[in-house]
Amino acid sequence: MDTLIEKVEAPKVTNNVVVHPTVLLSIVDHYNRVAKDTKKRVVGVLMGEYSDKGVIDVTNSYAVPFEEDLNEPKVWFFDPIYNESMYHMMRRINGKEKIIGWYSTGP
Repeated sequence: MDTLIEKVEAPKVTNNVVVHPTVLLSIVDHYNRVAKDTKKRVVGVLMGEYSDKGVIDVTNSYAVPFEEDLNEPKVWFFDPIYNESMYHMMRRINGKEKIIGWYSTGP
């Protein structure tokens, strides 16, 4: 069964992190569509693989709905159901990719 939370054996030493250009473009696009010229943040998931040689390969990403109260930044909403649905769709495309991190932009 493919679960959102999986045990991923990360290398003991990470020598490099490789972020593919499409990931960077996706994050910039997400920010420009949702939060440009505002104080809003955007949040998303980074997907990829850990190699045997200590390299983290960030190959994909997706945006996740995120809202926070501008008056009280400790109050926020993150949609876990959307996140799980997107994760399963992404795994259908590339079964080797796992969630390896998150991104957040903004002030």
